[in-house]
Amino acid sequence: MKKAWFIYALITTLFWGVWGAFAEFPTRHGFPDTLVYVVWTLTMIPPALYAMQRVGWRVQRNGKSVLLGSLIGFTGAGGQMLLFHAVHTGPTYLIFPVIALSPVVTIGLSMVFLRERVTRVGAFGVLLALVALPLFNYSPAGDAGAVQGVTWFIYALIVLLAWGVQGYFMKLANASMDAENIFLYMTVWSLLLVPIALWMTDFSNPINYGWQGPGLAAVTQILNAVGALTLVYAFRYGRALVVAPLANAGAPMITAIVSMIVLGVMPSSVTMVAIALAFLAAALLAIEPEDKLVEQPV
Repeated sequence: MKKAWFIYALITTLFWGVWGAFAEFPTRHGFPDTLVYVVWTLTMIPPALYAMQRVGWRVQRNGKSVLLGSLIGFTGAGGQMLLFHAVHTGPTYLIFPVIALSPVVTIGLSMVFLRERVTRVGAFGVLLALVALPLFNYSPAGDAGAVQGVTWFIYALIVLLAWGVQGYFMKLANASMDAENIFLYMTVWSLLLVPIALWMTDFSNPINYGWQGPGLAAVTQILNAVGALTLVYAFRYGRALVVAPLANAGAPMITAIVSMIVLGVMPSSVTMVAIALAFLAAALLAIEPEDKLVEQPV
């Protein structure tokens, strides 16, 4: 497995990068974001079954595993549901760099509740993130290429918060749960939220049930689901110091570049600075050492 981790990490980076760039396309073709969520949950099932088969269908059902698995699953699925709505209201080349800063929340919670100390690298990453975030929604008068509206930015911040909290609980869970069961709970909770997504869907409006609707959603979301599973194995066999920057910064960078090429847009100068700072911050936050983490009672 000396080289397997790199293959897993590369698959995650490429799959998530491409998925992010095309995540908004089904909604642009008349397929509601709530139904995109439903399609995503279905694409999570095959990877989950594969993962559980690898551990002999052993489900960790003790109280601590159920609690942590549920918290991870709920924050992850809830963030996904909101993300699909966010990409319908704003540009993916900005949304994903913002979400890539979710480790700021994870680090903050770890400092407060686990009494971890941030390194100079992590502190610099947090500083860059705090500088970058306001720039995403700042548009000087006359700045061509500026993105109007704040709705997408608010949604992106909420997803950032949800996935940052999820990352914190994942840190706790890794001390007592295997990766396959963490992924299982993520899948189960994504399915549990399907009724809410269906309830939120306005079926009175025309819905594209053709290839450009659920078909395109399935193709893009399977990249998301498989990328999540390969990330699990990348962390198992490789060093977080290398794997995390690839996933946290590499994938959003691919998303931003591909999205700008496909859409044929050039962000404003201020936005370009924000994107660059976000990528650098994400990379620095991702390499923040976690060897100080000790299991805490939950």
